[in-house]
Amino acid sequence: MSTVCVTGASGYIASWLVKFLLQRGYTVRASVRDPNNERKTSHLRSLGGAKERLHLLKADLLEEGSFDSLVDGCEGVFHTASPYIDSFTDPQVELIDPALKGTLNILGSCSRTPSVKRVILTSSIAAVAFDGRPQTPEVVVDETWWSNPDFCRENKLWYILSKTLAEDAAWKFVKEKGIDMVVINPAMVIGPLLQPTLNTSATKILGLLTGIFHLLVGYFIRLQVLLCSNFLEIFDFSFSAQKSYAGGETYPNSAFGWVHVKDIANAHVLAFENPSANGRYCIVERVAHYSDIVKILTELYPDLQLPKKCADEKPYIAMYNVSKERAKSLGLEFTPLEESIKETVESLKEKNFFKPPITSK
Repeated sequence: MSTVCVTGASGYIASWLVKFLLQRGYTVRASVRDPNNERKTSHLRSLGGAKERLHLLKADLLEEGSFDSLVDGCEGVFHTASPYIDSFTDPQVELIDPALKGTLNILGSCSRTPSVKRVILTSSIAAVAFDGRPQTPEVVVDETWWSNPDFCRENKLWYILSKTLAEDAAWKFVKEKGIDMVVINPAMVIGPLLQPTLNTSATKILGLLTGIFHLLVGYFIRLQVLLCSNFLEIFDFSFSAQKSYAGGETYPNSAFGWVHVKDIANAHVLAFENPSANGRYCIVERVAHYSDIVKILTELYPDLQLPKKCADEKPYIAMYNVSKERAKSLGLEFTPLEESIKETVESLKEKNFFKPPITSK
């Protein structure tokens, strides 16, 4: 098997990707911020095949040429690393510029490395679905959609803007340099955690279990609730979100696209191994309202005390659909949302992020 590179290897998606690549016999060169940080890397070192075929190396996403030696000799490069911060004073300097620079730095290293045959870039559905058009049950989002930078700026959707601009810059760069690149655009990723730290997407499920929602007023809430048609109402709603959810009696009137982390990791591998893979792939099992998530949790765990009503009395935000056609053309099979949610909860329990209350019989 060939040698491949994975950036940001200690992250949620990347950890599963490394696991699957090792299982398939690849030698993996993985970049992490600090290879000597046992807390951040021990879960990678314990993977099957890691002792023989996993090499953890330090590389700086924002330093030009930092990845040259890492990708040298690799046939495939999986770029999953991306800056993520939940508070900032200057989004251009602290979020957007680093996202652009990091992506172009890794692609620059690939362009200077003859061994690299294909790059798999982890983008986001955030770079796809937010162009200002109403999203209703009749709408089917697909890979031809692009989020509108002007719309993002007007509404201060800085995270969405960073993902959109970074992917757009990547496509322009690879076209100019003749690099074979495939992009994966996942929705909200849930499922079991390999890493010891709590990732952002898992907090969506944890919030329903604990009654404490990790929602910060600003772009993070906007990212969550913009999957609907009436943007102005959503913004008004978002500013009271933290207060509304603190009691654990209500769930947000919002919706996400959801997908299992193993499906995302598999999509990356399939996109590398399938010679005909090209362009973008939206990976979304289902778009579901929080009420649907609560219903699934109630059926799976009837003894849990879960939110009983929506945080407002407005009609539920309308759903939309995301095409699975291209994802299935890769050979990807989706994990049902119900299974994804159950595995998320069990993982949160196993890692002590959530302890079910003792109920009297």
